[in-house]
Amino acid sequence: MPSAPALSHTARTPDEPGAPEAVAVDPALVKRAVKAAALGNAMEWFDFGVYSYIAVTLGKVFFPSGNPTAQLLSTFGAFAAAFLVRPLGGLVFGPLGDRVGRQKVLAVTMIMMAAGTFAIGLIPSYATIGVGAPLLLLAARLVQGFSTGGEYAGASTFIAEYSPDKKRGFLGSWLEFGTLAGYIAGAGLVTLLTALLSTEDLVSWGWRIPFLIAGPMGVIGLYLRLRLEETPAFAAETEKAGSVRRKVPLREMITGQWQALLLCVGLVLVFNVTDYMLLSYMPSYLTSELKYDETHGLLVVLAVMALMMVVQPFAGALSDRVGRRPVIAAGCAGFLLLSVPALLLIRQGSLFAIALGMGALGLLLVCFTAAMPSALPALFPTRVRYGSLSVGFNISVSLFGGTTPLVVTALIGATGNMMMPAYYMMAAAVVGGVAVWFMTESAGRPLPGSPPQR
Repeated sequence: MPSAPALSHTARTPDEPGAPEAVAVDPALVKRAVKAAALGNAMEWFDFGVYSYIAVTLGKVFFPSGNPTAQLLSTFGAFAAAFLVRPLGGLVFGPLGDRVGRQKVLAVTMIMMAAGTFAIGLIPSYATIGVGAPLLLLAARLVQGFSTGGEYAGASTFIAEYSPDKKRGFLGSWLEFGTLAGYIAGAGLVTLLTALLSTEDLVSWGWRIPFLIAGPMGVIGLYLRLRLEETPAFAAETEKAGSVRRKVPLREMITGQWQALLLCVGLVLVFNVTDYMLLSYMPSYLTSELKYDETHGLLVVLAVMALMMVVQPFAGALSDRVGRRPVIAAGCAGFLLLSVPALLLIRQGSLFAIALGMGALGLLLVCFTAAMPSALPALFPTRVRYGSLSVGFNISVSLFGGTTPLVVTALIGATGNMMMPAYYMMAAAVVGGVAVWFMTESAGRPLPGSPPQR
């Protein structure tokens, strides 16, 4: 890997002369922090998994009958709308997390996520209240989007600031382990409901069950997060600044970190385009575009996610040994070279070919899910880490990640080219590769603005 311009920090390792003394972190406290952060992420993606995998049914429930493609587009439109308010949520929760603390803000985002998801399960159908149904669905999605604007940046910051420097990749990888667990739980429940219920029962009441489960999940997650202490990095920053922390100006969060923000946007773009393409869009692609059996298609995706979960911690540990840049670069190169062959395999239609193509894409995606939770927080100093990461992450997700299902569906409809998903992932891989070229290696080093941790 060629050396890159240092656009981030150049922190000294604890072994270098003059380096500050390393801070010892309580392993039990680290485990609790990882569990609490990962559970919140799991809950967020449980909802997204349910919404994505039951999208065809939701189209029938919340939108006028007639054109199935129009229903699916409308459902993905509501899905994408939540991403439009994510930057606003990031602008609110990110700076707040830098001012009052990561733990307090993460407790609030947990409450809002659970409430928004639970509310969807209570909305009457279009047949019952007409246009009010999609409007209420949109309102609930906007609440979810606003809360998730502060979730990922806060959770990844929380884990990164608790982790020993030499294990940050491994521990950070459990955040995306929670994502996959949430997806599997959501998709597995949808698959079970699809297999056990008739189409009429699923449309009538069965679809509500996954959303109503969010209530008790949110209570458990809130309990775990309220039991946590603030991170050592934030506590040290607060002590340095005095008892009351000054509000960080928006200009300092954005223009003062513009180089790191550009890198963040590029890295998150390739991460989320490929993530949403594989985990959110492909089940509907198999069903609506390739006319593949819905239950079998969901089972293939579930198997791919289970494979990713197994590999995830090992890939995170690998990023601690060889570095974040080589792992992320391998993922970019893989998507650039293998997206077309993998989609051609998927389009073959046989169960073996679909599993092989999806499995290849899933293993490539692990390069991002394992390394990004530790790489992204390391782009920013402690003082603005939550806020700047929230801004960069959510802008990129809103513009490129969450819109992926909608854009690709529209591109296929406009061009008739069924290979559009592959081309879209290849374009994202090019952007990600450029970002990797310019990012600074952070593996094994202290976070910028923080003392070494062991």
